[in-house]
Amino acid sequence: MKVYTSTTTTTRSESDRTKVGIADYAVVSGDATLTTSGLGSCVGISLHDRESGVAGLAHAMLPYADGDATEAKYADTVVPALVRAMVEERADPNRMQAKLAGGSTMFEFSSADGSIGDRNVAAAKEALARQGIRVVAEDVGGNHGRSLELVASTGELRVRSAHVGETTL
Repeated sequence: MKVYTSTTTTTRSESDRTKVGIADYAVVSGDATLTTSGLGSCVGISLHDRESGVAGLAHAMLPYADGDATEAKYADTVVPALVRAMVEERADPNRMQAKLAGGSTMFEFSSADGSIGDRNVAAAKEALARQGIRVVAEDVGGNHGRSLELVASTGELRVRSAHVGETTL
């Protein structure tokens, strides 16, 4: 199986856990699991195609790219990159479903457009809609951090927070 990240392509064993860093994404299949932590105002975007067993996870920091070539850093550019990487692994965009987590308001500072967390979630939803991908579950907002674990074989997204506990989407 190939594991795609925003910077490299490597081969890993089927039972591997792949860590997705900040401003990063990865795609796996089989019994693999994707994890990310440190989601505060960042948004975690998980995609899954049940039929192919291909899953992808992105950890986006900001809502919109403004000429920066780091596509994984932004919700609006990481979604199409993640979809392309999943298609390379035989996923079909017409079967993909999305789950979102994160987008918290970690600080009291916000602009007239809302908190960065709110804007990250909105940008992710807009980018997914442009790709024709439906959001089927979300755990967003609040004022707490989250860690995620995405199981490729099932599409199950486990969301953990020190303040709220664990939930499965």
